[in-house]
Amino acid sequence: MAATHLARAVMVAMNRSTVRFDHPAGVRLAGSSPVILMSVPPRSTSLPRPSNRLYWLCQLTGWGLYAVGNFLGAMVVLHPPMGRSALDLLILSVLGLGASHALRTYMRAHGWARLGKAARLGRVLLASVVCGLAIATVKASFGLAPWQTGDFPIEFAPVQRLLALVVPALNWTFLMLLWCALYFGALSLRAHKSAQLRESELARALQLSELRGLKSQLNPHYLFNALNTVRALIAIDPTAAQRAVTQLARTLRYTLGAGQEDLVTLEQELTTVEDYLALESLRLGDRLRLQWDVPVAARGVRIPVMLLQTLVENAIKHGIAELPSGGLLKVSAGLQAEVFALTVENTCPNSAINPASDGIGLRNAAERLRHLFGANASLRLDITTPPSYPSEPAQAIAQVTIRLSP
Repeated sequence: MAATHLARAVMVAMNRSTVRFDHPAGVRLAGSSPVILMSVPPRSTSLPRPSNRLYWLCQLTGWGLYAVGNFLGAMVVLHPPMGRSALDLLILSVLGLGASHALRTYMRAHGWARLGKAARLGRVLLASVVCGLAIATVKASFGLAPWQTGDFPIEFAPVQRLLALVVPALNWTFLMLLWCALYFGALSLRAHKSAQLRESELARALQLSELRGLKSQLNPHYLFNALNTVRALIAIDPTAAQRAVTQLARTLRYTLGAGQEDLVTLEQELTTVEDYLALESLRLGDRLRLQWDVPVAARGVRIPVMLLQTLVENAIKHGIAELPSGGLLKVSAGLQAEVFALTVENTCPNSAINPASDGIGLRNAAERLRHLFGANASLRLDITTPPSYPSEPAQAIAQVTIRLSP
């Protein structure tokens, strides 16, 4: 009767227990503050919640394999009655599943996952012994799978009855210890993956924050230069200044909208750059000469917003505008074997051969390329010495290379 009550208690625990998958409480990224973690954008991927279906699949598969393995072994070696053997092993597997699930429920309720290794190990050993004795008692009371504890080479009946209980208890204790090891191993692996995902989310949030900061620096830098151009035209040619205001309005519309997206097509960039160059042509006149080589195949490639504008603006501000005779600005692009190349060439003063520091715009462009494309993109600026240095101006070549994903 005691064995019957014990089996009934195990089944009740199975019915009352919840089916949520475990995770160690208090898992967090070391060294991270709550403020930083709250800054993860709403679009960020949330931590995956393990499915109850996976837990029950593992439970049913594991205990099912236990039953099938014991049944096949008994049939091959001992040849017991097939029907009785299958029924006994099914009952034992159900008992094992129920005991392990009840133990899981108890461990979750008392927070064993948060305990230290030593404290957890002692509790697991004790719990495994209790479960092993309980199942062995049920097995001995109902005579389940008697071939597992058949004839012992001992004629003293009390010792035989004791061995018939002790041997199954040891076997089931070992099975429960193995189950606990697999269970906490799965928890540890899941906690490790959760920590990795949190780290990647934090890195992504910081990267997006830095990218927004770079774009917030870029817009005022461009707007101030464009406004200075219009201001200069007001004193020189008011009629041209009125036309410039219209062109500036289009560039402002594009620039202010640049904060809403990170990538645009080269075609969109070209439209804005043409408006900007039209403004600069009014100011520089014949000193600014343009040459375009942008095939149709390259115009659909998506590049960082304001990238071409930054390169062209740098070429004029630090190159052509510094030369009394002006110079040639050449914009070319190409797409070959999934590699996109964008080149801006311009004449520049010889003093630019050894610049004191990199320009803000170029550093900004290089950083945005790194954030958006990683190692698949690069920005290189080369300033070559003219053949008759220093009587001829130098030549600056800014080239962006982006390896597109297949």
